[in-house]
Amino acid sequence: MRKLKHEEISKNRSTIETIHEVKKLPVYVMLNSIRSSYNVGSIFRTSDGAMIEKLYICGYTPYPPKKEVLKTALGSQESVDWEYVENPAELIKRMKSDGIKICSLEQTDKSFPYYELSKEHFPLCLIIGNEITGVDQELIDLCDFSIEIPQFGIKQSLNVAVAYGITIFDLRRLYDN
Repeated sequence: MRKLKHEEISKNRSTIETIHEVKKLPVYVMLNSIRSSYNVGSIFRTSDGAMIEKLYICGYTPYPPKKEVLKTALGSQESVDWEYVENPAELIKRMKSDGIKICSLEQTDKSFPYYELSKEHFPLCLIIGNEITGVDQELIDLCDFSIEIPQFGIKQSLNVAVAYGITIFDLRRLYDN
């Protein structure tokens, strides 16, 4: 086993010029009132790795060209289709009318483990909420369902960018198989 060099890894990757040819995961992601620019940048980079359909930024979530977002996004804001949307509820209603299922990544009285999703759940809009308060109840009320990452320790949740990474790559695996 030998660690690959950057040039070896890069030769099999898309470029900004060819990114439109990549098979996108039919998942739209909504970030609502995330407070940390670094979490947002990390989510951009993870979204590029999973090649989601589109990232919607809502509420007071910071977005490019904010310096701290760009620092952790490492250029992925150029490869991920994204848009700032002032009213997340309006966007959810529009997506629902387009046949997109709406899902919060949140612990609710009816949430189920993220790994129980199936291909029938696509296309999907995944709502990610604030680091402290989670997804707003107003948005949960508009969701078709909610998924969660089971916790086995003393803490109730994971960092928002980490939780998103776990979930989105499992969705990618599910969709590609």
